[in-house]
Amino acid sequence: MKTTNILYWIFTSLFGAFMLLSAIPDIFSHPVAVQGMHTELGYPLYFIPFIGVAKTLGVIAILLPGFPRIKEWAYAGLGFDLMGATYSIFAIGKPDWMYMLLFVAFFFVSYYLYHRRKKALAQAKGAPCTEAILVTSAMA
Repeated sequence: MKTTNILYWIFTSLFGAFMLLSAIPDIFSHPVAVQGMHTELGYPLYFIPFIGVAKTLGVIAILLPGFPRIKEWAYAGLGFDLMGATYSIFAIGKPDWMYMLLFVAFFFVSYYLYHRRKKALAQAKGAPCTEAILVTSAMA
C-alpha cells in the first residue's frame, strides 16, 4: 500500500505538472501556443484559452483528495486532450508526436495507480471496493 501510494503521487504529480505547464501558455494565448495550435494545427483562436482552462481544472481535480467521480471525468478529459494532441501532431507530419507518448504513458500509469490505491484504501477500511460491487451486481 505504501509503495503504491508513493508511486501514485510521483506519477500523478509529474503528469499534473506537465499538463499544467502546457496549460499556462494556452490560458494566456501566448504566441507559442497560438503558433502551435492555430497556425500549425488549424484550431480556432477561441479554443486555445478554453483548452488551457479545461486542463487546469482537470489537474486540480486529479490532485485534490476525494471527489472520485470528478476525478474520473478529469482523467477522461486529460486523456482525450493528450491523445488528441498526439494524433493532431502526427497528422500534420511532425515527428514530435513520439515525445508525447512519454506523457501518455505517465497518464496511464497515474490512472492505473489511482485505481489500485483506491482499491487498497477500501480494503484497508474493511469496506468492499465499489468496483467489485458493480461487477458482482452486473453479473447477477
